[in-house]
Amino acid sequence: MIDGTQTTLFFHLEPIAEEDVYAPIIDFLIDGETIFAAFQTVRDQLVFTNKRIVFANKQGLTGKKIDYSSIPYGKIQAFFVETSGTFDRDVDFDILMSAFKNPMKFRIKKGFDVLKFTRMISEHIL
Repeated sequence: MIDGTQTTLFFHLEPIAEEDVYAPIIDFLIDGETIFAAFQTVRDQLVFTNKRIVFANKQGLTGKKIDYSSIPYGKIQAFFVETSGTFDRDVDFDILMSAFKNPMKFRIKKGFDVLKFTRMISEHIL
């Protein structure tokens, strides 16, 4: 489970295709729910749908045990974006949620269209 009460959560993300999303996450989706962005850390996945954010946190040595967290967009209070630059090609994206004490911080690898992504997030939280 994601615990936002202790420290700032920081994730290094690499965009992935929808077909690479873990099958159990797909099974979590309800009728009419669609994925618009998916990311991978070393073992974990973060998926943005048109209704919520879903985290899959693989645990243990084998990674067979998976902890899933679902956060509806209604819990987002604000988000912050720092676009890539000449030398720093990654994008920084922070989300402040009412359920968490500290913001969730994401660093997304180069080549990601963060402006299109923030438009999609805005459509669902405003």
